[in-house]
Amino acid sequence: MIASTMPRAKKRVAVALSGGVDSATAAALLKSQGYEVIGLTMQLWDHRSTTPSVGGRTCCSTEDLYDARRVAQTLDIPFYVINLEADFKQAVVEDFISAYAAGRTPNPCIRCNQVLKFQLLLSRALELGAEFLATGHYARIVEQNGAYQLWRGVDFSKDQAYFLFAIQRENLARIRFPLGSLTKEQTRSMAEAFGLHLARKRESQDVCFVPDGDYAAFFAREGERGCTPGPIIDESGRQLGTHKGLGSYTIGQRHGLGVSAAHPLYVTAIQPVLNCLVVGPATALLCTDFEVEKLNWLDQNPLIEPMPILAQIRYASPPWSAVVTPLGENRARVVFDTPQRAIAPGQACVFYVGERILGGGWIL
Repeated sequence: MIASTMPRAKKRVAVALSGGVDSATAAALLKSQGYEVIGLTMQLWDHRSTTPSVGGRTCCSTEDLYDARRVAQTLDIPFYVINLEADFKQAVVEDFISAYAAGRTPNPCIRCNQVLKFQLLLSRALELGAEFLATGHYARIVEQNGAYQLWRGVDFSKDQAYFLFAIQRENLARIRFPLGSLTKEQTRSMAEAFGLHLARKRESQDVCFVPDGDYAAFFAREGERGCTPGPIIDESGRQLGTHKGLGSYTIGQRHGLGVSAAHPLYVTAIQPVLNCLVVGPATALLCTDFEVEKLNWLDQNPLIEPMPILAQIRYASPPWSAVVTPLGENRARVVFDTPQRAIAPGQACVFYVGERILGGGWIL
């Protein structure tokens, strides 16, 4: 038998180009490794009616789309804009509005990753013949004995695995994070070496569909949910003032309440049925146990009994020791070893063993 002399075809990979330095560097890195790279950018929101905050930058803006296209031109790769505005409106924006109206604090970035990027965009990438979808997230996909796992990025100061816990386990095999073993400064230096024009572009900070940070104005534009004024009361029920709409507040908030007292007051509860904001002292924010719903379990071994873990209740806080107990119907109870401050319904609680993400759920 005569061996074939035909060169082996390159593996095709789609990269979600956000218009930022991270995704651009991921695309350049993969191309340098010999992959056939195609760039995909999601069109998610019409920014003509919104104004970015001074000094701030959102993701998915018109500027980002232009930057993504320029990156594709620099790298000489095919480039596609995928219009997912209707899906984004329903899955992310409506969820955001409904959550605040119900007294919860949503995390739209996690929802966007869960539904838009790692379901819909991944599906489009596979339709275009790509073997996997890559992004610029600082996280890692680790394969062990044929099973794919989600791990934290090596640079804990930029680690984004918290935002990725809701990815469906069966999709992990089709996802890559080329920057998971890099620091941010290494990424920027690499971008400069690749000749990418946005090597020093500042990072996005604001929610993309509320770029000015004015939640009250956003809720007013989108409807009455979350923007109806109501009473601010203390824990005894005494009215102290009037809030400007529940959509402008979250558990643990201190500033912007418009009430005065002999000691600092914080939002301790949100009562949507009564349209009330409850405030109290810092000690009222401490809690050790709560439940989560819509549990997404990434580990191959199911959660069938109480398990010691590390649990993270918000992106800006580190994981702490806890025990998670399954309750059935994709729910679980989390009990911390030590009291935690301002556990906010609607936020994500993510479970870890070491640097590996086991899964997580949404705080009730």
